[in-house]
Amino acid sequence: MLSATSDVAISDILCRYEKNPRFLLQVLLDVQEKFRYLPTDAMRSVAEYFEIPESRVFAVATFYKVLSLVPKGEKTIKVCQGTACHLRGGSQILNAISERLKIRAGETTKDGIFTLETVNCLGCCAMAPVMMVGDKVYGKLSVADVARILEAEKEDAIISKAR
Repeated sequence: MLSATSDVAISDILCRYEKNPRFLLQVLLDVQEKFRYLPTDAMRSVAEYFEIPESRVFAVATFYKVLSLVPKGEKTIKVCQGTACHLRGGSQILNAISERLKIRAGETTKDGIFTLETVNCLGCCAMAPVMMVGDKVYGKLSVADVARILEAEKEDAIISKAR
């Protein structure tokens, strides 16, 4: 069950949209941005608001890869595995991140800071190998860059949390 604060946050999101299910995906994206995943109670509230079956909300939530039913880290690391990145060492970058954070793709660190994902292409082939952390793009990576980038991003997450 969501806390009263969470209920208010969901209500704040819902009131920005008319009661038309065409806004379902955008509402789910907003809920996920707030909570870093889609809590079951939040999906139930969304279904009630739009007067649609919970199964429809769940179907949308599980159809789109961008949506998650499990909590994600404060920062999502996306490592490109496209052709250009693969040929220029993307797998080694992924392995270095995985070893450093002690997680595999699809997992979140125990401290809740990072979630590691692979993607087919980030559209930055000229900068291969490439990864994104949040909305920052890091290109022309070497394995040696990984530790420095992860430390800086972790420090940024800790500072942001303290604010």
